[in-house]
Amino acid sequence: MAGLPLLLLLLVLAGILPAANGSGYLSGYRQKSRLQKDRHFRNIRPNIILILTDDQDIELGSMHAMNKTRQIMEKGGTHFSNAFSTTPMCCPSRSSILTGKYVHNHHTYTNNENCSSPSWQAHHEPHTFAVHLNHSGYRTAFFGKYLNEYNGSYVPPGWKEWVALVKNSRFYNYTLCRNGVREKHSGVYSKDYLTDIITNDSTNYFRMSKRMYPHRPVMMVLSHVAPHGPEDSAPQYSTAFLNASQHITPSYNHAPNLDKHWILRYTGAMKPIHMQFTNMLQRRRMQTLLSVDDSVEKLYNMLVETGELDNTYLIYTSDHGYHIGQFGLVKGKSMPYEFDIRVPFFVRGPNVDQGAINPHIVLNVDLAPTMLDMAGVDIPAEMDGKSILKLLDTDRPVNRFQVNRKGKTWRDSFLVERGKPLHKRGEEMAQEENFLPKYQRVMDLCQKAEYQTSCQQPGQKWQCVEDQTGKLRLYKCKGMAGLYAPRMQALMARGASHVQLSPTTDSDICNCDVVGFKTSFLKRKRLLTKKNPAALSYSDVKSSKTASRKRWARSVSFELDGDLYAVDLEEGYRPPGSRNSSWATHRRRGEGNEEDNDEFSGMGVTSKPSTSSKPTPPAALKVTYRCSILMNDTVKCDGGLYKSLQAWKDHKLHIEHEIETLQTKIKNLRDVKGHLKKVRPEECQCNTPSYLPNNKEIFRLYAGRKHSHSRMPSKQKSQWLQKEQKRRKKLRKFLKRLQNNDTCSMPGLTCFTHDNHHWQTAPFWTMGPFCACTSANNNTYWCLRTINDTHNFLFCEFATGFLEYFDLNIDPYQLINAVSTLDRTALNAMHQQLMELRGCKGHKQCNPEKGGKERNYFSEYRPVHRRKRPKVKKPSSKSLGQIWEGWVG
Repeated sequence: MAGLPLLLLLLVLAGILPAANGSGYLSGYRQKSRLQKDRHFRNIRPNIILILTDDQDIELGSMHAMNKTRQIMEKGGTHFSNAFSTTPMCCPSRSSILTGKYVHNHHTYTNNENCSSPSWQAHHEPHTFAVHLNHSGYRTAFFGKYLNEYNGSYVPPGWKEWVALVKNSRFYNYTLCRNGVREKHSGVYSKDYLTDIITNDSTNYFRMSKRMYPHRPVMMVLSHVAPHGPEDSAPQYSTAFLNASQHITPSYNHAPNLDKHWILRYTGAMKPIHMQFTNMLQRRRMQTLLSVDDSVEKLYNMLVETGELDNTYLIYTSDHGYHIGQFGLVKGKSMPYEFDIRVPFFVRGPNVDQGAINPHIVLNVDLAPTMLDMAGVDIPAEMDGKSILKLLDTDRPVNRFQVNRKGKTWRDSFLVERGKPLHKRGEEMAQEENFLPKYQRVMDLCQKAEYQTSCQQPGQKWQCVEDQTGKLRLYKCKGMAGLYAPRMQALMARGASHVQLSPTTDSDICNCDVVGFKTSFLKRKRLLTKKNPAALSYSDVKSSKTASRKRWARSVSFELDGDLYAVDLEEGYRPPGSRNSSWATHRRRGEGNEEDNDEFSGMGVTSKPSTSSKPTPPAALKVTYRCSILMNDTVKCDGGLYKSLQAWKDHKLHIEHEIETLQTKIKNLRDVKGHLKKVRPEECQCNTPSYLPNNKEIFRLYAGRKHSHSRMPSKQKSQWLQKEQKRRKKLRKFLKRLQNNDTCSMPGLTCFTHDNHHWQTAPFWTMGPFCACTSANNNTYWCLRTINDTHNFLFCEFATGFLEYFDLNIDPYQLINAVSTLDRTALNAMHQQLMELRGCKGHKQCNPEKGGKERNYFSEYRPVHRRKRPKVKKPSSKSLGQIWEGWVG
């Protein structure tokens, strides 16, 4: 009996030592949640199922169509209310989901640029989350849409079962790559509807895997094409949602937006046919989601039947959001605003709180590290996202003495990026006007000499005037000073009699007798193109062109250098809020010309008879057969347009048709101009060799011919070939549009046409064809999105130099660009943080964590709310602060 206590002591020591070793192992193990530690001891790994939709919004009410999904995922799991896509485009976002990286690290910039390219296949596809999970023993399977440019010629690494759609989204008449074998489908619902095929194939694979390999976990991706176009619903749902109107938000048809970037400034309000289309589009999108809703229910029932529900993580999300009529954009994505970057995000699984709402920021780049963490696999350091598993772990104290645990720290800012970086574009972007606080911009401009005279300099467009409160204001010069540009002034001063055109011959040989004529012509050309010191800058001229284009398009308002000018068809242009005496003078000067309206006839320029031999200014410019522009910039039409609504509509339709015709003609003329530049003949030398070095154009032509394409370096030659291929591709598209009589195009914008034959399933479109331009290929931007206890804002820098800032606590629908309310210190601070995120690599750099008192760091971003007429001291150069290089203020 004496040996019994000794035996008990040995047994206790034998039990303690393994426990100590185990605790030491866990302390060196990668930081994991309490849930993972439990599974590690039990050697049970969960199944993981990711349900991914295509173009599904959360802001426009698409989840209201999915009652079954909300019951299963929202009430049975956790809803992340601040879930975002870092790039609101299909292929870039899906590449980020697969790799856990931002776009600037996996280099898939657009739906075409590097999307499923050989470079992607060699450098990034071998490192997706599927590869890591497959190596760890998971049975991996993919069903549905992969990447937009996937051609179906191979099975990506890491997938045991592969049933992927070839190319972009379709519901019928598509091709699948089933484990390396191409499988074509037609248009029969029972056999070919893609949503049902994804559902049936995935549930069958899960059942088979658990039957054959009961102890091996399964990871599946169900990548549905709904609600992406062509929005074909199942026949049984073609009559649902007859009066769908969830897409009509406060930003619906809020256009034009003169304070936002160039696409939204260019986009006007939608026409009635466009608004009818948005209603139909919302209805069809929600109908397609009903089949996805059924799919989630079938998947849930299958997990219940197999007994795997409690050991399976279900994740439901979308690649990005969508807009339908917001800001006048008929449809699409790719904008940095809430409706395009916010996505639905639900998680259900072991020990996940049911019916909870989690406000932490979750991104698409978090999906890959989260699934690896769920499986107990180490997360590669190069992934930019973070596992959200610790956000799902409930905050329960470990013991009764540890009640006040330290709060979780998590990111409160992230990067939204879209488009190719500037060094990839190979071209310079046209710069837009930035919005400094207006009083600072006016003060800076009024220091220039050309703004300090009262419209006395030839070609002067603007003058600075001090109002009654002592505040400087810019007013446009009206009348003769602003009417004639420097070129016209030079021509009038020279006189028409100074130019004598000698007769030319039809001979192709050099005739040195007419060199005098050529010299005088060149001198005259240089005189006409010579820049005047008082002329506007390039950005001002560009703004003027944009303003005139808007006036023809809408005849309502236009913007010039940040100031809004309204068109009153009876009173002319009037700056809002202007009370300066010079305005009244210009109005009286213009009123004397209004009595000549009855003298207009024909097309072109009409003028009063004059006895002077000097050139006289034109009295009016006949623009259309019913409207003219007077000398004081007043638009005047005949009385019938102001009285008859039908006449007004007919004339507006005529103007729109003329604009489309002229745009097509301009495109043709540019092609001809480019051709003429390439085939320019050599200049005649005529025994004047000293002239050659002074003629820059001939010197460039001569120097360019020394270097043929065969002597180019290989890198330069490949770049030239790529540009040539793009040019030929654009030419082919243009010729195809001409053959099809398609005039749906706008300069720099991406347009689409829709007609009665576009949708092949019910409900059908019957209101005829229309055109809409909603985006642009060169809409490149980088944005900082921040959400914390005190701030909720979006700050964007566009590649054109334009800035946007929205305080979503005050303006949740981003209707007003409030960048002018920020001072330079705040702008520089946000720019600095944005630049750090643009170059970040790995989760440590790409996830600035802020918790507790650290969030006071954002107090410097608080906007400066100013009175309507502030009294501001003249700032010195030191007080203005330093703006970063590239600022175009």
